[in-house]
Amino acid sequence: MAKRRRLTLDPLPGLPEAPVLETKAFLRPDLAAGSPPIAQVAAEASATAALRELSDTVAAVRAEGRLIARLPLDAIEPDHLVRDRIETDDEALQALIASIRAHGQRTPIEVADLGAGRYGLISGWRRLTALGVLAVEEARFGEVLALVRRPGSAAEAYVAMVEENEVRLGLSHYERARIVARAADLGVFSSEKEALSRLFATASRARRSKIGSFVTIYRALDGALRFPAALPERLGLQLARLVETDAAAVAALGEALRTAPAETAEAEARRIGQVLSQVGRVALEPDAPEPVSDPSRPLVLRQPVPAAPAAPPPAEIRPGVFLAVTGGFTRPVLTLSGPGVDPVFRERLVAWLETGR
Repeated sequence: MAKRRRLTLDPLPGLPEAPVLETKAFLRPDLAAGSPPIAQVAAEASATAALRELSDTVAAVRAEGRLIARLPLDAIEPDHLVRDRIETDDEALQALIASIRAHGQRTPIEVADLGAGRYGLISGWRRLTALGVLAVEEARFGEVLALVRRPGSAAEAYVAMVEENEVRLGLSHYERARIVARAADLGVFSSEKEALSRLFATASRARRSKIGSFVTIYRALDGALRFPAALPERLGLQLARLVETDAAAVAALGEALRTAPAETAEAEARRIGQVLSQVGRVALEPDAPEPVSDPSRPLVLRQPVPAAPAAPPPAEIRPGVFLAVTGGFTRPVLTLSGPGVDPVFRERLVAWLETGR
C-alpha cells in the first residue's frame, strides 16, 4: 500500500507568516492562566458561601450577646434597672479606677439594647462608674466595652444583674431582700415569693429563707436604717422575728432611728440589739420625748412589765434534738436546739414545712 504523505504549502514570497491563534485563550481570557472553568466557578461559590457563613455567625453571636462592642459612655443608661447594690466600697472603687487607668478595661459590662443607639445597664455598675471618673481626666476612657444582651423580659434582666453581683462580690442579705421586694413592687414578678425563687434560684432553701426574713425588715424599716447592708445576719434574723411579733416596738425603733440616725454601722447595730434585749421585759413609751442626738443612749422606757413565768426545760423529741415551747398558749414559740439540729436536719425541716407533709 502506498504511504500517505501530508502536503504543506510554502508561504508566498514577501508575506509574513500567519500567527497561530490559541482558541482557548481567545474565547476565555481567564483560562489563559491554566484554570479550567469549573474550578473558577467552584472557587467563587465557595468564597460566597464562606462569606455568608461568616456573616450568619457574626449575626448569631451578636444576637446571643457574645460579641463585645465599644460603646460611648453617654449612650449607657445606668438606671435602666433598680440596682441591687445599695452601698459602694470607696476603697475598692478607687482600686478599680487605678487598675483601669493602668491596664484598661479588662472585663466588659452587660447592657440591653434599647434601640435608637441607647443601652440600658444590666451589670457592671462599678466599672461604668470608674470609667466615668476616668473620662473626666482623659478622653480615651470615653468608651466602654460591653456585651449587648437581648433579654426576653425584664425578669431575665434582673436575674442577670443579681447573678453577676453574686458571682463577683456577693450581696448582703438586706440588699438581696431589697431587690426581691423592689422587683415585685415594679411588677417584674407577680409576687415576692416568685421574685425570691427566680432571682436566687441557685441558692439553697436555707439562704432563700434568710433572704425572705430580711424582706420583712426592708418592708418595716426601709429609710430608717442608715447602714442596712452592714446589718449582721444573726441580728437581722432576730429583728425579722420582732417585726412579726411586735410591730409596735419595731415602729418605735424606726421612728427613733429616723429622728436620730446612728453615726456608724456599729452604733446602729448596738441600738437594735438594745431593743431586742428589752423586748419581753420592758415596753417602749409611746409618749416619750424625741430621743437625744447621741445614738448610743437607749430609748426612753416605762415601768418594767412583770416577768413571765419560767418556761419548762426543753424536751428531747429525738436523739440530739430538743424542743422548747415559750410564749404561752395563744402565741407559742417553738425552739429546736441540740447537736442533732445540723444543716441536713434544717434542710429537711424546711422542705417538710414548705410541702406541708
